[in-house]
Amino acid sequence: MSTISLSIEDLLKDDEYGLELRLISGEQGLCHRLYSSRIQKPGLALTGYTEHLHPDRLQVLGNTEISYMLQIPEQHAQDNVAKLCSFPISCFIVTKGLEPPEMLRRETEKAGIPLLVTPRQSSTFISLITKFLEERLLPTTHVHGVLVDVLGVGVLLLGKSGIGKSECALDLVIRGHRLVADDVVFIKKKMPAALVGQAAEAIQHHMEIRGLGIINIKDLFGVSSIREKKIIDMVLELVEWNPAQEYDRLGIDEQVHAILGIGLPHLVIPVRPGRNLTSIIEVAARNYLLKGMGYHSAKEFHEKLLSRLDVRPIGDEVE
Repeated sequence: MSTISLSIEDLLKDDEYGLELRLISGEQGLCHRLYSSRIQKPGLALTGYTEHLHPDRLQVLGNTEISYMLQIPEQHAQDNVAKLCSFPISCFIVTKGLEPPEMLRRETEKAGIPLLVTPRQSSTFISLITKFLEERLLPTTHVHGVLVDVLGVGVLLLGKSGIGKSECALDLVIRGHRLVADDVVFIKKKMPAALVGQAAEAIQHHMEIRGLGIINIKDLFGVSSIREKKIIDMVLELVEWNPAQEYDRLGIDEQVHAILGIGLPHLVIPVRPGRNLTSIIEVAARNYLLKGMGYHSAKEFHEKLLSRLDVRPIGDEVE
């Protein structure tokens, strides 16, 4: 998995989060990359104290910082701004539509550091830009499978091509459950430990059924049959039935499937004629919800069985 980053130019292109940014100076630095969603307000750095400056973060300048630069002696402000711009700053953003001081324009242009302005209040902008960066900088991957929302449980169906994942998903949709993605599931890691799956934009709401072709689930079954994205709660792997292999019959030992470093409950479901896979998937989702409430059917059965075993100490036989 490669390191995810954004350029400052990507911020200017935003039309979804309402950042409303415009470039003032430092156009040559629009290629600077951002790797973290954290921002910094460099108030102390403007006084000359740069010990804890993080140049890789977005530097947000609000009313307090701009007022400070305008109120101190011009030469002092010039020296502090020049010292600040000597660091490899990714970008400065001035909030509240304030006019950046001329010295800041001049030094950022000289250093090739983008200087942007937004009409948003500082608190509002920080909230928006943090959401924007967290969304765009999330670790991502994709898997070949099907993601469905079954009773509110995000079920990721895995298995080799042609084993019946899409057919199971179609049957689930007919039963009133919801399709998220078919064939390719794009997964993002949301902190601290959640995986969100969604379909590729080009094939969103579509499903491939061999012998039938490509169908549009939204058009066939309505908007209630689809979801744009869903947190993945469990993984069900469909495998061909192998008589020589022993499959789990109790469900006490729980398996885990790791995606992007997050472990998900993993069930292996053997496939053979006569097995109603849709019902099994539904029951698996219901059982997951039951476990979430603190009830583990397999463990309770095991404990009840052990309690009924008539084990007596040696020498305690009844005559």
